[in-house]
Amino acid sequence: MMGSQDKSNITPFSLIAAAFIVLLLTAATAGCAGTEPQQDGRVVVAVTIPPEQEFVERIGGDHVRVILLVPPGADPHTYEPPPGVLAEVAEADMYAVVGSGIEFELAWQEKIAALNPDMLVVDCSSGVDLISTGEGGQQRTDPHIWLSPRNAKIMVENIREGLAEVDPANAEDYRRNADAYLEELDALDAEIAGALAESGVTKVMVYHSSWAYLARDYGFVEVPIEEEGKEPSPQRIEHLITQAKEEQIRVIFASPEHSTRSAEVIADEIGATVVTVSPLAKDYLANMRHVASAFAESGRP
Repeated sequence: MMGSQDKSNITPFSLIAAAFIVLLLTAATAGCAGTEPQQDGRVVVAVTIPPEQEFVERIGGDHVRVILLVPPGADPHTYEPPPGVLAEVAEADMYAVVGSGIEFELAWQEKIAALNPDMLVVDCSSGVDLISTGEGGQQRTDPHIWLSPRNAKIMVENIREGLAEVDPANAEDYRRNADAYLEELDALDAEIAGALAESGVTKVMVYHSSWAYLARDYGFVEVPIEEEGKEPSPQRIEHLITQAKEEQIRVIFASPEHSTRSAEVIADEIGATVVTVSPLAKDYLANMRHVASAFAESGRP
């Protein structure tokens, strides 16, 4: 009988699926009843990661309210948003996706779009020269496009165009704000180029591969410890220790979103230090200056 169903058969996945269906029904019902505009008149924009939040806020100013889907400290490779955040996105006017293959978006973008079919989805990677990783059937793109000021400028332009589309009345404000921020990104680009060229850094050892776009734009090589998102094998650690000694690498970079254990093992073996740099800090300009300074310092004798 249905009343005697074994509750042990109800899996966590079933509960998540049920919650998602409830959210879909709620959004559909709200759509049928007619949704009221935001009481404060602001455009509601969903973004995936904190740097995008800065981009939208700098362009949108007082005209926007931002919903951040992956909060500070969370790993966008594995994070799952709570139902309350998904319910907020059901009311958004626009979703600015990174668009470069970040795992959170691969898992959730279609579900989020289904919650809000009228929402404009802006692909911030449009126009970016993406880096391919892996080989054969395992080939994918490196998702970390924002970690280059030159790519950030393209993302800003894509966001500006999206905001102008959903809110044409304030398009001129968005253009003016974007132009001012683009000038700051140009200055940042020149600063980083100068600092890294002067330092002579040619290789940067990192735990998680996040900085390939920065490396490509400014002429150094990123050496990742992690292998395709997995802890390195003992053989790889041994190889990296040998490489670090030969190339006199004295700093290993890790991020607060990932374990530093393997980085510390290698650092202990070669007498190096582990320095933490975040690829996801919201204060984009200050964070990129900090990262560039740390990379440059690691290349000085």
